Amino acid sequence: MKVPVKKTSPPAPGIRVGIGGWTYAPWRDNFYPAKLPQSQELGYASRQLSTIEVNGTYYSTFKPATFAKWRDDTPDDFVFSLKASRFSTNRRVLAEAGESITRFVDSGISELGAKLGPIVWQFAPTKVFDAEDFGAFLTLLPKSVDGLRLRHVLDVRHPSFMTPDYLALARKHHCATVFTDSPDFPSFADLTSDFVYARLMCSDAKLKNGYAPKALDGWAAAAQRWAQGGEPAELPRLETPKSKSAPRDVFVFFINGAKEKAPHAAMGLLQRLGFKPPV
Repeated sequence: MKVPVKKTSPPAPGIRVGIGGWTYAPWRDNFYPAKLPQSQELGYASRQLSTIEVNGTYYSTFKPATFAKWRDDTPDDFVFSLKASRFSTNRRVLAEAGESITRFVDSGISELGAKLGPIVWQFAPTKVFDAEDFGAFLTLLPKSVDGLRLRHVLDVRHPSFMTPDYLALARKHHCATVFTDSPDFPSFADLTSDFVYARLMCSDAKLKNGYAPKALDGWAAAAQRWAQGGEPAELPRLETPKSKSAPRDVFVFFINGAKEKAPHAAMGLLQRLGFKPPV
């Protein structure tokens, strides 16, 4: 039986919290109800969380009907973040990615309608920052598809991107930059767009919720600070934060680390932000 679509109660204005994907066998032991059909996992997850980052779109091309089904299976105020095709970003010359970018954007993602959230362009850890080539890539990113505004996020994973020249380019093209708490990738919280995109990757299998209560308290405070137009002073950055700006949308994903704990970490953070799942 299909789960009826109901609106959830959003957390603090503009803040969404979720996980990467919704199909993961260990979650059937500690997140999904016993014997829940796999076909209903998205419906259930989308009622406990407020966003999901789709990793499958990085590896494969999905049909428009699939995006339409995701749209119809989730609450009205739910949002999907999509990881863009690896064929766009895993290449020697990024300036030549135009055809791959167009193929991804025109693959049917607009079927998500208002549920289409940010698009993440993930670059290999070996991809070194080249201002000319990277700038050419950013000019290829479309601003809209079928009347829907597109918001782009850059997941840069080589230390060479930790430079003011990169920040200037990202800001010029209004692209957000992934902030991560992982020591395995560059971690800098400098804002490059009018929204924030954080991927928290250090969940611990020994902790009930993946993160300690004090840590979740800290991320709740950081999310609220971002959403209110400020910047958390304790996070690493390259440049001095600017004065407070307008309120922002904030996306926080618990992803990787002890992945089996991700839903509990996300729900723990949402609880601190006042999110109430549907009854």
